[in-house]
Amino acid sequence: MKTQLLILISIIIFGCTTSTKKKTTTQEPVEKTFKSVFKDKFYVGAAMDTAQITGSDTKSRAIIESQFNTITAENYMKAENIHPEKDRYDFEMADKFVDYGLKHNMKIIGHALVWHSQLSPWFFIDNNGKQIDKEELKQRMKAHITTIVSRYKGKVAGWDVVNEAINNDGSFRESKFYQILGKDYIKMAFRFAHEADPDAELYYNDYSMNKAPKREAVVKMIKDFQAEDIRITGVGMQAHYLLPEKDPSISEIEASIKAFSSTGIKVMFTELDISVLPLPQKLDGADIALKAKYEKGLNPYTNGLPRKIRTQFDKRYLSLFKLFVKYADVIDRVTFWGVTDNQSWKNNWPVKGRTDYPLLFDRNYKAKDVVTKILNTPKSSKEDF
Repeated sequence: MKTQLLILISIIIFGCTTSTKKKTTTQEPVEKTFKSVFKDKFYVGAAMDTAQITGSDTKSRAIIESQFNTITAENYMKAENIHPEKDRYDFEMADKFVDYGLKHNMKIIGHALVWHSQLSPWFFIDNNGKQIDKEELKQRMKAHITTIVSRYKGKVAGWDVVNEAINNDGSFRESKFYQILGKDYIKMAFRFAHEADPDAELYYNDYSMNKAPKREAVVKMIKDFQAEDIRITGVGMQAHYLLPEKDPSISEIEASIKAFSSTGIKVMFTELDISVLPLPQKLDGADIALKAKYEKGLNPYTNGLPRKIRTQFDKRYLSLFKLFVKYADVIDRVTFWGVTDNQSWKNNWPVKGRTDYPLLFDRNYKAKDVVTKILNTPKSSKEDF
């Protein structure tokens, strides 16, 4: 009897030991991230600001490194920063941005080579302060594009070559580029960029691309490029959306995806954020030149979002990502315009000093609840939607 009791105790002890060993050797499941969940569908990334590029914002950097596989320069490749004077370039921040992307094996996007805004004042005038002629502007634009693109040849994967050149009604924006060179300045810019780096992807980028007149004008431009054998590899739809489902509607966005992808080029959502705040004076689009005076009624959520607004926000982002997954075969990239709410440009546009909540990571660098839902959207196939 004593022998049998000893055997039974040994079995119990051995069983407990074995069970404990299994628990200690079992690996914890890998945490879902944007870059892991959507890796077989499209790139997901963010625009980086000064503090993130320099490394002083370590918390944002941690989010970027864990969540994303593509980055865009928010401001430091724009002309006023990278080419502040005719005979002087400032590559310090751009170099740091590119080095960071290479170090972390990210798809690096340059933004933006030709844009009427955030442009150095010298670009259109001579030493006497007079407007330059057509040939001089052509040479300046070529030198600007060639110098920048050549410096990062083989490092920057793609460039927003021309930014916001078409109005919402489909007409060409009458910027100084257009006034001096005509609409062909867009073709020139793409040719110069291609010559500087034949392997780089080249994009046209603009807001309000869901609007039919603008969409049709861009499609025509793409087809004209293709007919003339001018390299254009993608179109960026700046996704500065509003909270109501109709601004714009999913069907309008879907129509643009279909229209652009029908030309055979890549489709990208390049500046994604969703403002929860009211727009003053019925402002439309994302023209940074438009400003409005601060009014208390335009800043209603200084102490946090009501449950109803949070629910609408979550629904809006979920609808978008379901649409992205549905068209994953033609969508190449989704880039948030920023990382956390506190550093979003929407806090200061079109009204300075507001408190907006447009991104998926809050002011405490925490993922919002909807992030988990988004990361659970792509199941086994598109039929899940």
